[in-house]
Amino acid sequence: MTGDIAHLGHVEMLTDRFDDSLDFFTRIYGLKLSSQDEDSAYLRAWDDYETCTLKLTRAATTGVGHIGYRAASPDALAGRVAAIKASGHKVLGWNEGDASHGPAFAFEDPFGHVFEIYYETNWYAPHDETEIAALKNTASAFTGAAPRRIDHVNLLSSDVGAFRDFMEICLGSRVTEYIQLDNGRVGGCWFTVNNKTYDLACTEEHGGGDGRLHHVTYATDQREDILRAADIFLQNGVHIETGPHKHAIQGTFFLYVWEPAGNRVELANAGARLILAPDWQPVCWTEADRKKGQAWGLKTIESFHTRGTPPTKT
Repeated sequence: MTGDIAHLGHVEMLTDRFDDSLDFFTRIYGLKLSSQDEDSAYLRAWDDYETCTLKLTRAATTGVGHIGYRAASPDALAGRVAAIKASGHKVLGWNEGDASHGPAFAFEDPFGHVFEIYYETNWYAPHDETEIAALKNTASAFTGAAPRRIDHVNLLSSDVGAFRDFMEICLGSRVTEYIQLDNGRVGGCWFTVNNKTYDLACTEEHGGGDGRLHHVTYATDQREDILRAADIFLQNGVHIETGPHKHAIQGTFFLYVWEPAGNRVELANAGARLILAPDWQPVCWTEADRKKGQAWGLKTIESFHTRGTPPTKT
């Protein structure tokens, strides 16, 4: 049932350079470390209410471990689990959760991406007085150009149409914008479970991989935060792949970089865009539209179309 899922909760990112990646996300990118165990670090942006929105995990490879969504209630969780079991998609079953949330139900899309849904979660609590926000309606204090909250994750698949069916059936997501290619295939879909313009995107896999990650994105309050972040990345020798400029699709002002292990990370500002209309009609972008480039006529660089993590052998 639509409305069972409250929001995108967290993304687990795999890294084969754990210490370097953790240093990047905390010291340079500006996330806060909530806790850490032998295998994972639990990170959040300064206004994320949950203790973890990015779970950084030691691995022999890169990419995405799983994508976590929080259900709207215990009953909604039960209803969504029933829908997933009836969907015919691969079910991995219940797990105990981790340091950031309670029991979760895991399942898999047709392309190898693992998802989980949960309800019980750990709200962030300040470790000391320096982390207490001056405003009571803000989760924690902040410094510098740190991003405000998790925004979305972009996955890759060889059949975006099949992925769309998975998202609609298993998570009750709706499509807000999509790319229709001349060959009849869907080139990309942008999904939401609430009134955000999107919390997950899926674009066509051009690198020959399975279950790959394109990028994880955190949101800033304003474009100027992204411009300042570009200087911070430059100062710290971080590879800036593309931006800052503006996407035509969804209208976000963006900056893409590679963290030390090679996973792509974005900072984005969507302005005040929300999808409030209950009868919203998805915006269709044609292949001719996309060939015009980004919103201000800039062509998308080749690596953005072909590169994902983990890297393919070809």
